[in-house]
Amino acid sequence: MRLTPAQIDTTRQAATAAFGQGTSVWLFGSRVDDTKKGGDIDLLVCPKTLTSEAGTSSTNLDDTAKPALSFMQKIKMLNLLEQQLGERKIDIVVEHPQDLRPIVEVAHTTGIRLQ
Repeated sequence: MRLTPAQIDTTRQAATAAFGQGTSVWLFGSRVDDTKKGGDIDLLVCPKTLTSEAGTSSTNLDDTAKPALSFMQKIKMLNLLEQQLGERKIDIVVEHPQDLRPIVEVAHTTGIRLQ
């Protein structure tokens, strides 16, 4: 895995700050392969629940509000990572319950769980 212990710790902290306690994070893509060089940081984030800044749980939101909430949390995590790691290409995929997207399956199958 081509992340330093400090980068892993920063990623864990950013995920928890943006998505809350109980959030799982997987590193996947080229950064999992020690033989490769460069590449962006691909992360799969699986929040226990989506929670707004005001503390509103996603279970209290209608289905149209959930994507916006997820997007805002993703932006918050990206901002925290940029502050700590500097400018670099980071892709975050947010997993939702019953998420059947192929990218989610690939991340779980080939990725390394960081948290």
